[in-house]
Order: sequence, then C-alpha cells, then structure tokens
Amino acid sequence: MVQNVAAFFRDLEPEDFYLLSGIEQGMRFSEWVQREKLPKYASLTSEEIEYRIDRCMQHELIQRKTIQYEGYQLTFEGYDALALRSFSERDTIDGVGAPLGVGKESDVYEAMSFQPLALKYHREGYTNFREVDREREYTADHNHVSWLYTARKAAEKEYEALEGLYPDVSVPRPVDQNRHAIVMEKLDGAELSRARLESEQVVGVLDLILEEMAAAYQRGYVHSDMSEYNVFIDEEGITIFDWPQAVPTDHENSDELLERDLTNIYGYFKRKYPSETPDSVDTGALAEDITVDELDSVRSYSDS
Repeated sequence: MVQNVAAFFRDLEPEDFYLLSGIEQGMRFSEWVQREKLPKYASLTSEEIEYRIDRCMQHELIQRKTIQYEGYQLTFEGYDALALRSFSERDTIDGVGAPLGVGKESDVYEAMSFQPLALKYHREGYTNFREVDREREYTADHNHVSWLYTARKAAEKEYEALEGLYPDVSVPRPVDQNRHAIVMEKLDGAELSRARLESEQVVGVLDLILEEMAAAYQRGYVHSDMSEYNVFIDEEGITIFDWPQAVPTDHENSDELLERDLTNIYGYFKRKYPSETPDSVDTGALAEDITVDELDSVRSYSDS
C-alpha cells in the first residue's frame, strides 16, 4: 500500500512542489530525469534543488537512481502530493481521511468536504507497467509511456465516462479530476461480492444491474470490466463503479465486451445463488436486446 501523503502534506513548502512539478515535467521525456536538468525544469537554483531533494527523499516523494547519470523519478506519493495540492487550491476537498479501499490498480480514501466524498488515486502501471501497457488500450498512442501517463489516462478516461453517464445511470457522481486522481461521491452500502442477498432479492438485484448496463449502453458506454467487485448495493438500489476500462459503443469490440460483461455478472449470480438465478439465460440475445434498445426485453428476461 502506498502511504497516505495527507499525513505530512501541510508540512510541504511551495519549493517542494516546484521540484516535484519539475520532475513530473522531465518524466514526459525520460523515465529518470537528469540531476543537471532539474534547475531548469523546477525553476530553482542548484543549491535549492539539493535542499529540496533531501526533503522530498525523506518523505519518499521521489526516488534516485544512478545509471549513466544521476536520475530522479516521482514516486506515487509524489504524484499524489501534486494532485492533492491541485484539489486543495481548487477547494475541492479540505483533507483526506481513512482508506476506503486498496487494490492493485487504485487506492480510495475518504475525502473531507462539505459532503461525504471519495478520493481515488489510480495506480495503473506503477508495479507492473509492461502488463498494463499490453492490456490497456490508452497506452498505445504515445511514444514514451511512463506510469504517470498510464495512471493519468486511466483517471481521465474514468472521469469522462462518469460525466457521460451521471445522472442517467447509477454511477458515482463525479466531482473533480487532476492527474491520476478523481474526487467523486462516496458510496454507502456493500460491495456485491460481500453482500448476502435474501432469496427473494436475487432476481430483483440482477434485474437492476442489467437495467443499469442497458442504460449505460444507451448513453454510449460499455463498462467492459463488469464483475461482482464493481457493484455496490444498498437500500436504495445498486451503483456501478470503476469505469477506467469503459469503451464507447462505437468501439469495434463494444458488443463483444458487453456480452462478456453480461456473462460475468450472470455467472456470478448463478454460482452464488444457483437456485434463485434463472437457468439458461442467453447473454448473447440479452446483449442484442440492449444494443437495439429493447429495454422491455431486458427487464422481463427472467420470465422467459
């Protein structure tokens, strides 16, 4: 787990952020930024650079590597600090609280504001960049691709999807985005994978998920990573989250991805609730109903 920079964020000085921003700029061109180039990138003197390097190294905001030269790179904590500063300057959030969820590709924290919010840091590419580079389409159009770029593109892609879907589809309300981070509505309830539905609830919850997937398609998006881990359930219904892999409906593989999403969700219900889940659901036919906007067929699939 990457450490929460909020614990020492207020101790950082403007010049620390100049150095972090300078390294960020340099990483657009190379994985490790040469020490000699930092004064130019950060607009600081060589003496000030040396002092700021020591401070940022102590907080693990940057890391150093000696190759043919002495090079520096942001850590995710350093990138977090830059995003958090932007949110603070915009008055998007007042602070960061306890972690809400930690995964391989994102960390989510409670965000302090006038209402309950969540702060999501994308982590794609940092620990296993080559795998992400192969799998994620948004890394394919960039000659020099760093984990900063990969994580930022994931955040931009997810935020764009949320803005396109909300409020017509039950997704977290998007609030703000900067670099690899998103501020959004904090979700209540429980992840579907951890919930235990009563027998009479199973078909109803599955119907709600299918309706939201159909509504998302009508708004121009396929989630393309649907599972029991991307659905929250509470007393008011369900919310579908984690949209960085979403594709537009005019994508050449959108219909296949939609059918895969439907198969994944139906498979989960059939495994966990075999007696309550309808048998022999044709996910291909269901996907076709969604793509041609036959919502009545989607809502009544379980009667067939």
